[in-house]
Amino acid sequence: MTLKDKVALITGAASGIGEHCARKLAVDGATVVIADLNLVNAQRVAEDIVASGGKAIAVAMDVTSEEAVNEGVAETISRVGGLDVLVSNAGIQIVNRIEDYAFSDWKKMLAIHLDGAFLTTKAAIRHMYASNKGGSLIYMGSVHSHEASQLKSAYVTAKHGLLGLARVVAKEGGIRGVRANVVCPGFVRTPLVDKQIPEQAEALGISPQEVVKNVMLKDTVDGGFTSLADVANTVAFLAGFESSALTGQSIVVSHGWYMQ
Repeated sequence: MTLKDKVALITGAASGIGEHCARKLAVDGATVVIADLNLVNAQRVAEDIVASGGKAIAVAMDVTSEEAVNEGVAETISRVGGLDVLVSNAGIQIVNRIEDYAFSDWKKMLAIHLDGAFLTTKAAIRHMYASNKGGSLIYMGSVHSHEASQLKSAYVTAKHGLLGLARVVAKEGGIRGVRANVVCPGFVRTPLVDKQIPEQAEALGISPQEVVKNVMLKDTVDGGFTSLADVANTVAFLAGFESSALTGQSIVVSHGWYMQ
C-alpha cells in the first residue's frame, strides 16, 4: 500500500481532524489539496507541509455550493494533474434539544455534512472514472453514524446518512475500481468537541467534568479520547488500500465505544 504519486483532496483541512489527515497523507507521499472555506488558513497549512518537505496546495471550497465544489475540483485537476483520494471531512456541530432545534440549524447541518459529501463525491468520482485508475472516497463519519446521543438530532441523522452514501458509491464504483468507506471516530479533543462540553453541561444540567466522564467517554474501554493521530492513521490506511476487498465499510475508531 502506497500513496506515492497519489493526489488527495481533503475538505475542511485548514484545522482539526482534516488538517491532521492532510499532514499524514503528505508524510506518506501524497500530494495533498487543502480544501477549506477559510483559504488563508488553508494556505498556511499547505505552506507548512511544503516547508516540511511534502507536496501541498490550497483551494477555496464551500462544500454546500455545487459551483464552488466543481471549481475547487477543477482547480485541483488543473494544478496537480489528477485526483485519486477524496476525504470528505468538512463539518460543524450545533447541539440542542429537538423541540428547540431551529430548522435553519437543521438545514445548515445537513447541508455541510450530507450535501457536502454528495457534491464532492459527484465532482471527484467523474475524474476518478475518467482516469481509469480507480480511487478512494473516505467519509468522516462518527460513532454517531451508528449510535444516538441527546441534543444531536441533525448530527446523528447526517452521520447515519454517510453510511448509506458510501455503500451506494461502493456498489456503483466497484466495477471502476473506486472504493468508498466511512471512518467513525469517537470523541476527539478538537475545538469542535471542546465547544460542546459547556453547551452539553448547560443543556443537561451537569458539570463539564461529568459531560466528559459520563457522557462522552463513559462507553470507552479505557476512558480515553480518540486522538487525531488515531483518525489520520485510519484515513491513510484506507486511502492506500489497493483493492476493493475493503469497500462499503465503516471503521470505528473509538477506544471500544460501539463495537461492531
